[in-house]
Amino acid sequence: MPVNKINYQRELDRIIADNQRRGAVPKLLLHVCCAPCSSYCLEYLSDYFDITVYYYNPNISLEEEYEYRLSEEKRFISLKEFKYPVKLTDSEYRPEDFFAAVKGLEQEPEGGLRCRACFRLRLEATAKKAKEGGFDCFTTTLTISPLKNAALLNDIGAEMGEKYGVMWLPSDFKKKEGYKRSIELSREFELYRQNYCGCVFSRRQAEASGG
Repeated sequence: MPVNKINYQRELDRIIADNQRRGAVPKLLLHVCCAPCSSYCLEYLSDYFDITVYYYNPNISLEEEYEYRLSEEKRFISLKEFKYPVKLTDSEYRPEDFFAAVKGLEQEPEGGLRCRACFRLRLEATAKKAKEGGFDCFTTTLTISPLKNAALLNDIGAEMGEKYGVMWLPSDFKKKEGYKRSIELSREFELYRQNYCGCVFSRRQAEASGG
């Protein structure tokens, strides 16, 4: 696992301050996993960026769950007021992408190598989409979760940004009470909060623990 001690929130604050000094409103492609996680991220970032939400989550099981999370994302965006309008683009539901990416890692514990492969899959797809769409930068809402390794996500994101020639926007959205705010927004907008990350493996673990 990465051992760096970078303060990603401070890095993001610095980038935002620099953009404001220049009067710039960069085009940001924001990968989202679900409406609750995106709620605070969108509330915060939409004051400074022209955001397009990218819903690419082939890890989610089942298709009904995938579609329901997508519908909740669309509903939140339609109800919440933003300084700069937020757009959304989704992708075809392709669970085969996920299973190919984690082949051989099926028995890994939650939070281990299988999750790392899943992060790489989704962040690479986001970087590629950002490059194709002419975006200035990209990032993910995944760092808002207390259960996700922000350093690992930022390392993968930076790697993919370099690979595709698009700036990775560093983040640790759980900072500044971001996770707490996401819970408040979820209550306010009555958003569906799932009890597992998304994949069949995390779903089985949630079911086994009585979640």
